[in-house]
Amino acid sequence: MSVFNTAFFSALPEARVLETGSKYARLDLSEVFTEKNSVEVSNSEAFSKYVDGIIADLDVDYLWGGYLERRAIYKRSPVFRDSQTPERTIHLGIDLWCDSGTPVLAALEGEVHSFQNNDSMGDYGPTIILKHQFAGQVFHTLYGHLSVNSLQGLWKGKQVKAGEKIGELGDRTVNGDYPPHLHFQIILDMQGKEGDYPGVSSEEELPDLSANCPNPNLLLRLTD
Repeated sequence: MSVFNTAFFSALPEARVLETGSKYARLDLSEVFTEKNSVEVSNSEAFSKYVDGIIADLDVDYLWGGYLERRAIYKRSPVFRDSQTPERTIHLGIDLWCDSGTPVLAALEGEVHSFQNNDSMGDYGPTIILKHQFAGQVFHTLYGHLSVNSLQGLWKGKQVKAGEKIGELGDRTVNGDYPPHLHFQIILDMQGKEGDYPGVSSEEELPDLSANCPNPNLLLRLTD
């Protein structure tokens, strides 16, 4: 994994994964911030109004952020906790928040690795994972919280071009019960998994998972 350093990703084209405008702002959803400001992240309707309000107030096209952010939102779902494993609260991807139905684009050229509807409450909902190969190195990008229709017409190995539409954002009835957003994640080694990969880590797993899932902003190159 040592070949996947900052220089490797810097040599790749800048990625665009949403077909929307170019105005954006950073969104803080850390547990410290949401508790201090009484943000109702456990109620998807109230949470959606909060996100929509910030987008309107700032007059931006979307909000982004969240890599390695420690969040309270996952405490509402059994997907991120059970009696056998430590609670998972640390986000491994970047979220981009905007309207449902927004087209989602392939970050880079590649092929469909796998896809699946992870339909438990709090999970990814419809998910697509792409496989990429550059300079002899293979890695993957994950696109979560899509619409159900996004999974139609796919097959393993289907070729995609950089910037090609691969799906669209789902609403909270299908996306795991969240305000509409894209979860975008880089995964170096899929470790045998298909259609799914952890997007949230426990403290104990973080050294390994963060090494396998570097900051997606190495490709998106968004600025504060």
